[in-house]
Amino acid sequence: MRRRLTRADVLTEMIRAVNASLEPERVADAMVARVSAWIPAPGWLVLATTEDGEIRSLASRGIPATLETAAQAVGELVARSTAPFYSADIAADRRLAKADARHPSAAAIGFPLECRGRIVGALVGMDKAPSAREPKLAAATLAALRGALEPGAFALDNALRMQRAEALSVTDDLTQLYNSRYLSQVLRRETKRASRSGRPLSLLFIDLDGFKGVNDTHGHLAGSAALVEAAAVIRISARETDIVARFGGDEFALVLPDTGSEGAVSVGERIRDKIAVHPFLEKNGLKIRLTVSVGVATLPDVAASAEQLIHAADAAMYWVKEHGKNNISVAGS
Repeated sequence: MRRRLTRADVLTEMIRAVNASLEPERVADAMVARVSAWIPAPGWLVLATTEDGEIRSLASRGIPATLETAAQAVGELVARSTAPFYSADIAADRRLAKADARHPSAAAIGFPLECRGRIVGALVGMDKAPSAREPKLAAATLAALRGALEPGAFALDNALRMQRAEALSVTDDLTQLYNSRYLSQVLRRETKRASRSGRPLSLLFIDLDGFKGVNDTHGHLAGSAALVEAAAVIRISARETDIVARFGGDEFALVLPDTGSEGAVSVGERIRDKIAVHPFLEKNGLKIRLTVSVGVATLPDVAASAEQLIHAADAAMYWVKEHGKNNISVAGS
């Protein structure tokens, strides 16, 4: 295996495979495909470390459901300890012992994925049966494996950086919701899809009533904190399929695919009710009550394009603002 790992064609094949995509999951899957041909372990898992210290699974092959938790635990241990892991039987391995988890008998190996002087993830190999002895690699073989894995680690790090950059480009800095730029992209895409399929598409515009008073009375820091709280309430109130964005200032928007005006009003009512009972800035020693004005527009009822849908939802919201606030208006009703 050491001779194979030091061959130029093997290294070239790894470089070509892991650089064929900029998606972290595909890079990880390409690594698994190559490593499984080098080391005869039945199951493999690749994990990546995130900027906030979390560890997530990117690619898994041949690992049964009964060993998924154990493989994740091995990967987390490797990523945090930055050292290779070898175990003849993880069920009896004290390094993985936890009071709330008992792992089944299985042999395991794990290797850190190092790039630019830091650990970007871990590679884990599993066998559902325990081994008679510790499946340890010799020092020279381990060095060759590290060299062969390095291109994959670099490709994975680049893909993760690209993914984070893309996420930042569509995320509002303050609320961590999607931003208006991403909202426009999604709305154009969903409008075309709805037109092709004949399914309805609804848009909600939400404005915080009385928000200016929070800024004027308690300052802009308090206002920003209130916006973050409002965003959290709106996100929780929305459905999994809804796209929630901050449109700007104290305005929010929700794109509701495959939803008619009746369903959109139900979502709007749920948001309105939860905002009304939420004690804003309670952590600051305050209990401010706010309400929302909601405008609803549905394609194809009142619009045939993304721009028309935005205009209709915005007009419906401002109708509420001018007629008492704290209510919902459906465009065209």
